[in-house]
Amino acid sequence: MSTPLQTALEFCAQQDFPPALYMVAAPIGNLADISLRALAALHHADRIAAEDTRMAQRLLEAYGLRKPTLRCDRHREAQAAQHIVAAVAAGERVAFVSDAGTPGISDPGSRIAAAAHAAGLRVMPLPGASAVTTALSASGLDLHSGYCFAGFAPEKTVALRAFLQAALQASRVTVFFEAPHRLRDCLLTLLELDAQAQLVLAKELSKQFETLLPCTPQAALDWLDADPRRAQGEFVLLLQPRAAVAELDTRAIALLQRLAQELPASRAAAVAADLTGLKRDALYRWLLDQKQG
Repeated sequence: MSTPLQTALEFCAQQDFPPALYMVAAPIGNLADISLRALAALHHADRIAAEDTRMAQRLLEAYGLRKPTLRCDRHREAQAAQHIVAAVAAGERVAFVSDAGTPGISDPGSRIAAAAHAAGLRVMPLPGASAVTTALSASGLDLHSGYCFAGFAPEKTVALRAFLQAALQASRVTVFFEAPHRLRDCLLTLLELDAQAQLVLAKELSKQFETLLPCTPQAALDWLDADPRRAQGEFVLLLQPRAAVAELDTRAIALLQRLAQELPASRAAAVAADLTGLKRDALYRWLLDQKQG
């Protein structure tokens, strides 16, 4: 009887890898997170285009692969795209990998894919790790209304304030990256805008010091102050928008209070939302405000 790994390898052996541009998702920290199909694509590739060839070499060496590499960071993406398109047009398999995660998602790759499409060449995505969806899956935030990924938060103070204000007023969760040296300023700005803002701070996902912290801005600042080393690493922030409390009428509040006597707040809000047609976020936030008051 075949083991699960043997079965997976057999599936990979049956895959066809024609001349094409392969957009390969790389691990975001844990090398074991790369897919078997991604490894097969790297194995069959004639060359590897990479955001950073040194990072790509570490990945390749970890799995015993040796391939010629082409550097393709943001500053060289347009120029590298010409070489990649020419190589694929000549019958080569070219795999593109970013430093971590899925190409084109706050990383180089989109220009290369666009150039290949424009040349009538095949572009094949190989799904895998993404810090965005990894953080969302474990956040516990209500995603029924969807989410918006905004890349990195703006660096300038005025732009950052406007960005966070818009996120608080949005109709869905906003996901964004923040650099370690700017994290405190981001949280302080958010604290000024809404001290009760609900967010999740995700750090070093899939790595040894992985952290997922549901919190308010002040709680996040307190957590950082408790250990200066916590400010190191890569951060994903997930921000829940403000609830529309004005929507709640007397009957909805009475129903919500009755449900909250028998159910956890999150479940009570969900049931009340189904019965009244009001937003679950508004109902849940109202319950939290009552507890804190």
